[in-house]
Amino acid sequence: MKVLVIGSGGREAAIVWALSRSSRVKQIICAPGNGGIAQFARCVPVDQSSLADMLRVVMDSQPDLTVIGPEVPLSLGLADELQKHGLRVFGPTKPAAMLETSKAFAKDFMRRNSIPTARYAICRSMEEVRRELVQFPNSVVVKADQLAAGKGVVICNSHAEALAAAEGIYSGQLLGQIGVQLVLEERLDGYEVSFFALCDGQTAVPLACAQDHKRIGEGDTGPNTGGMGAYSTDSLLDQATRQWVMDRITLPVVTSMAMEGAPFQGILFIGLMMTTDGPRVLEFNTRFGDPETQALLMRLDTDILDLFDAAIDGTLDSLQLKWKPGASACVVAASGGYPGKFQTGLPISGLEKSHSGVQVFHAGTALKNGQIVTAGGRVLGVAAADADLARALARIYSTLAQIHFDGITYRRDIGHRAL
Repeated sequence: MKVLVIGSGGREAAIVWALSRSSRVKQIICAPGNGGIAQFARCVPVDQSSLADMLRVVMDSQPDLTVIGPEVPLSLGLADELQKHGLRVFGPTKPAAMLETSKAFAKDFMRRNSIPTARYAICRSMEEVRRELVQFPNSVVVKADQLAAGKGVVICNSHAEALAAAEGIYSGQLLGQIGVQLVLEERLDGYEVSFFALCDGQTAVPLACAQDHKRIGEGDTGPNTGGMGAYSTDSLLDQATRQWVMDRITLPVVTSMAMEGAPFQGILFIGLMMTTDGPRVLEFNTRFGDPETQALLMRLDTDILDLFDAAIDGTLDSLQLKWKPGASACVVAASGGYPGKFQTGLPISGLEKSHSGVQVFHAGTALKNGQIVTAGGRVLGVAAADADLARALARIYSTLAQIHFDGITYRRDIGHRAL
């Protein structure tokens, strides 16, 4: 089978790596890919912001299956177009992806379907922000409605901070694009868990859970990023809680989306806050997470192609999911200055020195004159699985100690809550 993967980051690197381990996959193409993905796939250029260009690549490649990694191609309707052409594609349609692409849509969807989430208000102007803020305590979360690459959420400790964040979203100063509307949300207390489910439009099955570390600094300090690391253990959620999340959140989402004419097919990523009142939904993503995927796929013992086929063909009831017991983790090595300004084109050394059982997933890299160089904010994701989390992390950090590029930065406390 020939498989085409759309994307260029660490998530896509992990998906390509998993596909390379399938006996059923004979050829992998990645568009556009990166310097590390090229070890496992033929990389072809594509503009991921252009629906026409992505369609061109698919038609030129003629894959048996297309897997859409990032959110932007989903928001543009790539899955819809491929389905119109009778092509097999893993990923939700544009209407279904609105669970991620519009925070306002997601919040209203949860309200009308009684899915537990934080109290909120949707605002379309600074005047509305000022008026609605009075119903929230000083601590409030401001969320851009549009896609923001993991940087559109601002946790504010005062109304003054919330007003400044709202002005930044509306002006375009915060995200580089002018916002049309935003969501004010009650700040919830607890700890976060990433819950993943595989969906076929009618039902869903749970995958392993993970916990992401979004802040740049150790001890969960500093600004939010796209994710500085993640870990996965069987003990993150007990079986009773996992079933509660399936019954009260996951299956109602899938059933309600189908009833509203937008069947959800693909990965439903539920960002949960575990509060004293039970799990509450912080957000939905409609694709694999990054860097959670790098950790999860280190534990997956089932052919990843079986997951894709079951979701597309509606055969989840016969899917046999197997996971390695124990734990896994992924630690992100980022460019100095990230998530602010950073330099690219810096040579990376030590990649060949990874320890046994450790996988180095390339995220923001490029191949120039035979040398792997930095090409993004999050450069590498170093991942491993082991019998327990401490052992997995020890192998990861031993490998990271051998890798170097100018300004390399990574958190040394990934998994600290579990440890």
